[in-house]
Amino acid sequence: MATQDQKRKAATQTGLYLVVIIAIAIVANMLSFKAYSRIDTTRNERYTLSKGSGRLLQSLKAPIQLDAYVPKAGLAQLDAFVRDLTDLLKEYERDGKGKFKFTLIEPNTDELRDQAKEAGLQEQPFGEIDQTSSGDQATISNGYLGLVFKYGSEKAVIPVLPFQNGGDGLEFWITNKIREIRDKADDIKHRIGVVTGKDELKLSDTNLVPKQGQGQGGPTLKGILEQAFPFYKIEDLDLKDGANAVDKELAGIIITQPQKDYSEKELRRIDEFLMLGGKSLVVYASAVNLKASDATMSATLNTHNIDKLLDGYGIHMNKDAVFDHGAQFRVQVMTQGGAPAWIRHPGIAHVVNDPRMDEKNKLLDTSFAGFFRTDEVVFPFPSSLDIKRDKQPADVKIEVVARSTPASSVDKSETIDMKLREQWRPKPPQDQRILSAYVDGKLKSAFAGSPNEEIKPAERAPQSSRVLVISSSLFLTNPFAYSGNGPDLGGQFAMFGAVGGDPKLLMFAQPYAQKFLTSTILSFKNTLDWMSGDSDLVAASAKLLSEANLTYTSVSKPKFKADDDEAEMKKKDEEYRAARKDLQTHIQWFLILGMPAAFGAFGVFRWQTRQSRRNQLKA
Repeated sequence: MATQDQKRKAATQTGLYLVVIIAIAIVANMLSFKAYSRIDTTRNERYTLSKGSGRLLQSLKAPIQLDAYVPKAGLAQLDAFVRDLTDLLKEYERDGKGKFKFTLIEPNTDELRDQAKEAGLQEQPFGEIDQTSSGDQATISNGYLGLVFKYGSEKAVIPVLPFQNGGDGLEFWITNKIREIRDKADDIKHRIGVVTGKDELKLSDTNLVPKQGQGQGGPTLKGILEQAFPFYKIEDLDLKDGANAVDKELAGIIITQPQKDYSEKELRRIDEFLMLGGKSLVVYASAVNLKASDATMSATLNTHNIDKLLDGYGIHMNKDAVFDHGAQFRVQVMTQGGAPAWIRHPGIAHVVNDPRMDEKNKLLDTSFAGFFRTDEVVFPFPSSLDIKRDKQPADVKIEVVARSTPASSVDKSETIDMKLREQWRPKPPQDQRILSAYVDGKLKSAFAGSPNEEIKPAERAPQSSRVLVISSSLFLTNPFAYSGNGPDLGGQFAMFGAVGGDPKLLMFAQPYAQKFLTSTILSFKNTLDWMSGDSDLVAASAKLLSEANLTYTSVSKPKFKADDDEAEMKKKDEEYRAARKDLQTHIQWFLILGMPAAFGAFGVFRWQTRQSRRNQLKA
């Protein structure tokens, strides 16, 4: 046994240790009194202000004032949201370096409530269910939760903040509102021209969702942009067969899927515009052409001469349709027996960020502005692209940013049936296909060496211009609503809205919209940022995206062969599902039993180690 002296010595040492620990804690608190730091380990840096937001603040000519109206209703969810909002505003204030100031206002008096209402905020209910032993009780109150921005002589508001989602996307909306009020006050314009006159897919088309009822047109991509991102001015650009030069004040040109051919003069006018330098061209089109409100989904192949322009920049669009049998895209339907079943459509490429792929073969480049931190993007009805490096000087960058899986084939038939069906038979050969690429630098004219007496652009742009090709004919719309919605009668019958429509396609259109349209719209908005030179703001856009679905990269997807019959394809699909289910089961049991067992084993090890030390002391 330990002697009395040993006990006193141990007690003295313990006391000294406690004094030292307390002293360290006091000194650390004194040193960190004015210091603040935290580590954000989330994938999208959810709790850290993006660098683009900080640079935006520092670009302001004067400080911006933000008044945050926040209630104190005593609700746990609301109080947590207010804490997160306050922390985020402190980040803005710190990175703004004097250009951002904020005030928290609790509208708890009639005067402050009137002030909030006059500022443009909307009163909203705050409710929370309290589960107690006496039963569920609902606590409901009304108040204001919104933001008022003041910059120079301009004012802007976010009238309602949805606190139920825990602050997801909060930086996105705040940063874009700051940009909106800055551009308005400082007269900064971002004009983008969208080519018209080609029976093209229009941004004003009402095919994002199924058309509900008569007289209801539904949302449009152009309407969403005008409401959420008013700092972009989307304008119609009629090339008029190349009669006039493109307005040099435009920041860029967008080409959407055409149904009519481009003339050589029109293509030369676009090239002339890019040769001014500092300009952009984005092509959302492929060789796969489908007609609106055509439930047969019969496609024809025609590039409408766009390939003649893109070839000169080093990106060749092939006259084919890509079918990706290794992609994950699928839609759920109910069978006659009431059981859910999945129907795949390889003609709609579901491109995911697969970490198993190396740099040369990766499916999605999430570092590119248009797909920044986006884990999945859908390419409806794509055509394959080829890179022609020799078409541009060595200092011009040509990069691939989206590819299909290696289990992809192409169809070059004049007419292709794209209608949904249960089985799609792969056709050889199968290989990985390029779906999107961009060119950036001092571009050489696409028509260099082929002069025209009327249109004489520079042989090379004096400063960097950009060309992006997203080889998908219906990228900017909902392919099932586009084909399944009935036609608008127009004229005196416009009040009746769309007539008819295909019920089966419209049944698929709604889940497509819910799952994929958010990422499509954000990709388009990020591409506009890239066109206008504000690509550093795309990090804020990533905060709006939800976490990606769980993927099972250790489970190989089924590899279908051209000679597989329906029974063999079904067998491979079932084997893949079984392997994925086994993995889920193993993970489940590891979490239930494995983790507790590991902690238990560690505890036994610690106990045995301490017991061994005690026995050594006794000896």
